[in-house]
Amino acid sequence: MASVLVVEDDQFVRSALIRHLTDASHTVRSVGTALEALREVAHHRFDVVILDLGLPDLDGSEALKMLRGITDVPVIIATARDDEAEIVRLLNAGADDYLTKPFSVEHLSARMAAVLRRSRAAGDGPPSGVLRVGGLTIDPLRRSAELDGAVLDLTRREFDLLAFLAGRPGVVVARRELLAEVWQQSYGDDQTIDVHLSWLRRKLGETAANPRYLHTLRGVGVKLEPPA
Repeated sequence: MASVLVVEDDQFVRSALIRHLTDASHTVRSVGTALEALREVAHHRFDVVILDLGLPDLDGSEALKMLRGITDVPVIIATARDDEAEIVRLLNAGADDYLTKPFSVEHLSARMAAVLRRSRAAGDGPPSGVLRVGGLTIDPLRRSAELDGAVLDLTRREFDLLAFLAGRPGVVVARRELLAEVWQQSYGDDQTIDVHLSWLRRKLGETAANPRYLHTLRGVGVKLEPPA
């Protein structure tokens, strides 16, 4: 059983989702706008959010960006848009999965189960202890990171990327593995990784030309190790 927030402005679709999820023994709350969704996640704990893109107050992609600013709850996008570039962009922006309308309740159940398994496995599995690599200190449980005692202001994805690499100091991690483990994607654009690495380097006070912690091996992958 999971606690689910349905964000859908179409009353017919919304009622059908509520009925199906309730019949499956899930606890369901529902709203019809992005701003209501933000208020809900700020005041209640959910296991998963089902987010429609065609909302009356904000486009769902903007709502996703705002949700990611305040919560790590898994988000499944429900959309009538089937453009591959748009779907990849949403996954890169923090969506955990997507469904193209119309979809069956069985399809929704399968996607929810997969997302919840990944979420619970990430919450239960290692690393749980504080990671230290040179002047970097990363606490996966508190989702906090410091460099030489100064707190780093990292986005959700930047923190996930840094923590994953810090859990394997000195090991070259292939880009395909980063996509699978950090982005939870079996495919994607290398540019996504490059952009996040660039943002992360900036916050670590380094550049690709003059790396301190993050080292890219062209055509191979990325490794994190302390400065020599």
